[in-house]
Amino acid sequence: MLVLYETALGYCLFKVTDSAKLESADLWKEFESPEKAHKLLKLKALHRFTSTATAVEDVTALQGGKIGKGLKQFLTDEVVNKGKGKESLLVVDPNLGRSISKKLSINVSVQSEGSNELWRGIRSQLAGLLDGLDPKDLATMSLGLSHSLSRFKLKFSPDKVDTMVVQAIALLDDLDKEINIYAMRVKEWYGWHFPEMAKIISDNIAYAKVIRHMGFRSNAASTDFSSILPEDLEAVLKAAAEISMGTEISDSDIAHIHSLCDQVISISAYRTQLAEYLRNRMSAIAPNLTALVGELVGARLISHAGSLLSLAKHPASTIQILGAEKALFRALKTKHDTPKYGLIYHASLIGQAPPKLKGKMARMVATKAALSIRVDALTDSDGKSEEAASSIGIDNRVKLESRLRALEHQSDLGTTNRYSENGAKKQARFSMSGETKTYNTKADAVDFVSTQRDDPMETAVQAVLDVKEEKRRAKEEKKAKKRAEKEKEEEDEDKMEVDGEESKKEKKEKKRKRRESQVPPTVEDESMEKVGTRALSILERTLIVFVRRKRKKNAKQRRRPGRPRKPKKQLQPRRVTHRKRRRKSRTEIHLFFL
Repeated sequence: MLVLYETALGYCLFKVTDSAKLESADLWKEFESPEKAHKLLKLKALHRFTSTATAVEDVTALQGGKIGKGLKQFLTDEVVNKGKGKESLLVVDPNLGRSISKKLSINVSVQSEGSNELWRGIRSQLAGLLDGLDPKDLATMSLGLSHSLSRFKLKFSPDKVDTMVVQAIALLDDLDKEINIYAMRVKEWYGWHFPEMAKIISDNIAYAKVIRHMGFRSNAASTDFSSILPEDLEAVLKAAAEISMGTEISDSDIAHIHSLCDQVISISAYRTQLAEYLRNRMSAIAPNLTALVGELVGARLISHAGSLLSLAKHPASTIQILGAEKALFRALKTKHDTPKYGLIYHASLIGQAPPKLKGKMARMVATKAALSIRVDALTDSDGKSEEAASSIGIDNRVKLESRLRALEHQSDLGTTNRYSENGAKKQARFSMSGETKTYNTKADAVDFVSTQRDDPMETAVQAVLDVKEEKRRAKEEKKAKKRAEKEKEEEDEDKMEVDGEESKKEKKEKKRKRRESQVPPTVEDESMEKVGTRALSILERTLIVFVRRKRKKNAKQRRRPGRPRKPKKQLQPRRVTHRKRRRKSRTEIHLFFL
């Protein structure tokens, strides 16, 4: 029996002296020492790899269960040509055994009871079985072959490391968040000292640089901002500093604000460098995708998919909605319309399209992007380094731009030509109306726009007024919010009803139905009912007035218990009048009842 064993050095062919020992359960004892291993196995032939590339090629074929060129030549020379094809050949991989048996017609034995112990023993005593081989040299060759094989599997290339793109775009997003947070903190902190400056300078980086140069607002008049701001903004800033309504801050406050401004400036500078690095890396990895949708959108697509190769496996419909999975599954669950675009929405081609054409444009861009991604993923690094590497992406972009113009023109024509020739209604023909017979020269008048700049002091005053107006609006909004919350609470209290109680509308409805179900009254009954109702209402009002006056009188007496009462003569006229009024009302009531 022959045994085929592959190593980092090459292919080894051993001859088994006693095949019966392979079936023994104590086969491992035969490999306790190199001498015992030599008695069981004899080296018949050795095929050395000529180079690392050849070794990688043959080992890759073995992993796929195929016969490499070197192995095929070795077995042909040592087994087939020497008439040993009838002998049984023991191999490790069943797929490799089937390939050898099919192509070379060799009797191959794949698995036996002691085969695992045999492979383990050969591996442990390999240096002893191969005479004259140093174990350190064998370990070095194994390490080099493993590195080469891993590099070949990963298709390693300095220009094709999409992991760098994934990390770079993630870091870029984090830097944008950090810069925004720090810049807002600087504006809130320094706004106590110079609140009008936020209205004048909107750029965060310029805002931080101005604070770093100026310090206190009192130094604005003597500070040169020509390297940071244009002349008009510089004049407005200096004028606003003179009339600012901000409070004063200490030296320690301005020192901490300066350190925060330094961080904003340094992070923004590194962000610029990182964006340039990402642009260069995307141009090297995916030139066609970069030319079509831009480096930021392309990098986000690669980051979302995991790698360029996995992104190339996605169809165009998946690339179109990549990044909108949450909205997609929500729409599928609720049976609503699915989203039309995801991360690809931020591409410039879709951004410049009108709202009605964005969905159609996203579909076309995704189709061309899928083609560009596959070209970038399957092109060698040598082909990407050429000048014409991004030709497909540029051509697709030109086609999409022309298609977008055609769609916009078609939509414009669709608004005018609303009805076809066969339609029932046609658009009325336009004709000039009027009796103008002479040329109107007054129509040639042009309104001249003044190019003179506004006064810096007026602009600064306007900035101060804007700050005050903002504070006033904030207060009004706060009051309106509180008022709305209070009204909402009152509505909620009105809506809350105890179980079993009927609402007012239901009571009125029942009362109305009860009245309708009764016999309709006569005219006299109706008049008497009206008179009685009126009398009752007058009586009720009179009683209410009487009770209120009585309560007021008692309350006054309780408030001033030690004060002497006024003589009755002063109170007599008032009491008489009240009595008269009450008598009058009572007589009226009696008359009504009569």
